[in-house]
Amino acid sequence: MANYPLPKFHFQVEWGGKNIGFTEVTGLTVETEAIEYRHGASPEYHKTKQPGLKKYSNITLKRGTFQSDNEYFDWWEETVFFQEQNGKYRRNITISLLDEMHKPIIVWKVKNAWPIKVQSADLKADANEIAVESVELVHEGLVIENK
Repeated sequence: MANYPLPKFHFQVEWGGKNIGFTEVTGLTVETEAIEYRHGASPEYHKTKQPGLKKYSNITLKRGTFQSDNEYFDWWEETVFFQEQNGKYRRNITISLLDEMHKPIIVWKVKNAWPIKVQSADLKADANEIAVESVELVHEGLVIENK
């Protein structure tokens, strides 16, 4: 086993849409809220802190914009259409950091994700970069697996 930090540029996202490359994934964060408590008979003049509920950050996926590809917007529209039909718009997503043999090293499994925001590419007449669109997701859980 090598003893060096992993590069972050070789990854894949399985999100239930077309299998195309993403340029960036952000928001793979888990957190525990702290509950402050002090009972009335405590001789200490401070609160204790206990672990509370888990909290997950929103995840943002960015990719290049392609002609005749409107999957981000279509998925976002499903959240309104399927809202009353038992959450069919929710998806489980798998994000994998890959090694040089294209095998997963670290896998983030996202539970019941759905889009709350779709951002189209910024347009600028004097720019020479590709058009990048993004989707912001909320979800109900994140599990991190090291292989």
